[in-house]
Amino acid sequence: MRPAFVFGNLGLPELLIILFILVLLFGAKRLPELARSLGQSIRAFKEGTAEAKKLEDKPSSPHEGAPPS
Repeated sequence: MRPAFVFGNLGLPELLIILFILVLLFGAKRLPELARSLGQSIRAFKEGTAEAKKLEDKPSSPHEGAPPS
């Protein structure tokens, strides 16, 4: 049984070809920097969606939207 990947039906040969193309485009020295920034972006996106879900699940108080009298 083959594990399901996020990338669909990409196997090892396809991933190696993609890696080779990335090395040609960006150079071997720049790839770790790109991977790091991609990881940071993914982490920030996940934190943002978790924060939005917390705000969505949090019950609002009745005085929150009403103007002061």
